Amino acid sequence: MNGQEKIKQTAGRDQLGDFAPKFAEINDDVLFGEVWSRTDKLGLRDRSMITVTSLVSMGITDASLKYHLQSAKNNGITRVEIAEMLTHVGFYAGWPKAWAAFRLAKEVWNADSVTVADAKMVFEREMMFPIGKPNDAFSKYFIGRSYLAPLSTSQVGIYNVSFEPGCRNNWHVHHATKGGGQILVCVAGRGWYQESGKPAQRLLPGDVVNIPAGVKHWHGAAADSWFAHLAIEVEGENTSNEWLEPVSDEEYAGLSK
Repeated sequence: MNGQEKIKQTAGRDQLGDFAPKFAEINDDVLFGEVWSRTDKLGLRDRSMITVTSLVSMGITDASLKYHLQSAKNNGITRVEIAEMLTHVGFYAGWPKAWAAFRLAKEVWNADSVTVADAKMVFEREMMFPIGKPNDAFSKYFIGRSYLAPLSTSQVGIYNVSFEPGCRNNWHVHHATKGGGQILVCVAGRGWYQESGKPAQRLLPGDVVNIPAGVKHWHGAAADSWFAHLAIEVEGENTSNEWLEPVSDEEYAGLSK
């Protein structure tokens, strides 16, 4: 959370408004309305990590912990991360406390919660560059979801492009009357690159692909792996990008055979 977001809480007034109105007011307006809302100082995700760790360390494994576990999930903590957090806390706060917390965590992050978010987090740790935001502006030219992180937008354009498993862009051509084209530097995962009329080329971290202007091609992830490359724009005159037809499922499935 880069900016400050006001957190609205009514649990105090809902449950204790008549019995302990001042406590309810402090809970809703101070603890959540002021402390939790200082997201310009510390994000909600980090506050959830601190709160869960504190509650488990004190041996509190009742409904309040489950509430904060659910909040932690809502604030972006994945199943992989909560499992690692509780394992770590267990060594310092006590193994039985961790066991009790895991029982509640399994209810919050159930089997259906092993999602793209967990795999995305693991993949992001493999590389030194940020994965960026969903590449929504170009989504119509991709099959599957991709992510874009601008690394340099002056002198030379450099972008980290990440692909979920099976994601690939359409056939396309970089045009230029002089110079132009693109360079791909593979940084994580496994992927594919193919020029029209040529066999597809497997891509691994460290591979570099030079794409001259005027060459019809596509690139993307392997079916069972995330993939990321740096896309480096080569300076040229009258440069443009022409998007063409998608890479069909049949074409793509045939690559691994």
